[in-house]
Amino acid sequence: MKYYLIAGEASGDLHGSNLLKALRNEDGCAEFRAWGGDLMAAAGATIVKHYRDLAFMGFLEVAKNIRTIFANIRFCKQDILDFQPDVLILIDYPGFNLRIAKWAATQNIRVFYYISPQLWAWHSSRVHDIKKSVSQMFVILPFEEDFYKKYDYPVHFVGHPLLDVIATYEAPAGDFLSSPKPIIALLPGSRRQEIRKVLPLMLSAANSQFADYQFVIAAAPSIPSAFYKTIINKNLATEKVILTSGKTYDLLSQSVAALVTSGTATLETALFGVPQVVCYRGSRLSYFIAKKLVSIKYISLVNLIADRPIVTELIQERLNQKNIVSELLHILKPNIRKKIFADYRFLRQQLGEAGASARTAKLMVRFLRAKKSV
Repeated sequence: MKYYLIAGEASGDLHGSNLLKALRNEDGCAEFRAWGGDLMAAAGATIVKHYRDLAFMGFLEVAKNIRTIFANIRFCKQDILDFQPDVLILIDYPGFNLRIAKWAATQNIRVFYYISPQLWAWHSSRVHDIKKSVSQMFVILPFEEDFYKKYDYPVHFVGHPLLDVIATYEAPAGDFLSSPKPIIALLPGSRRQEIRKVLPLMLSAANSQFADYQFVIAAAPSIPSAFYKTIINKNLATEKVILTSGKTYDLLSQSVAALVTSGTATLETALFGVPQVVCYRGSRLSYFIAKKLVSIKYISLVNLIADRPIVTELIQERLNQKNIVSELLHILKPNIRKKIFADYRFLRQQLGEAGASARTAKLMVRFLRAKKSV
């Protein structure tokens, strides 16, 4: 069968690549065309657009790039029609994918959605559009089943795919960094806009009370090192920080603490058992609009899944040098770390069993073959 997948972010590329492998196990004749990244390409997909060209964060950034976004949508629609897939599989990335889903339904193209848009945070009214355009929804967060049930829309909770990714991870032999000091990881995100805003504030901690620690930045593979080095040179003596690329899990496996931009990285950090402080700062306009629309108590996946504040969130004006230093010192205390580790164990229990990609692929192929046999 022919599968067309759309992922617009680094996390979508990761989970999409594992889904591709699982689909190949279920369907040996599978043909894949996708919007994604290097991981999905390595898993056997023909990549139409790379996610690094699609990542626009926040209302202001989207407005500035609206022409590019609409041009991408037009191109995507035509490319799908030319490919004539048996199914269109959308992976998160709601601003783009929900538009494509609505259009695909008018073309009688079957739509599966893997990793639900966070409608429970805002735009819950979009559930009605999903019910009309998405044949099957596969969710990865335990509370999403109950959310959709309120709208009489049955979905499939398949567990969180990060459990599989981390379970199969093999730590490098010895230290991948030749640092005699304990490591504090900096994960400033995968988009240029967020890195520009958050990384300088993260680096401010290195100019403070942490001479006995080594700060290491996890750079996004899709962004050149020169971009990070420009920010580092403006904010810090270079010997105080090390830049790595494509080694986030290696870094987390050897870190004692982390400063992490909100998103999937907060959950990855928790699953590696690294105490963290969550950092977020967007443009003032984007944050103002978000505050009016968002209906959730937390911005980190860790706190959302646990439904309580396991990790500290420093948002907007609260993200400053004083608070970063204070919270970082706090999570380095032995008694605080003991509590965080216990909370992380509780978090893991909420995520279900490993095997999300395989379960999702089995369900998808079963639904597709059942449709063909009718």
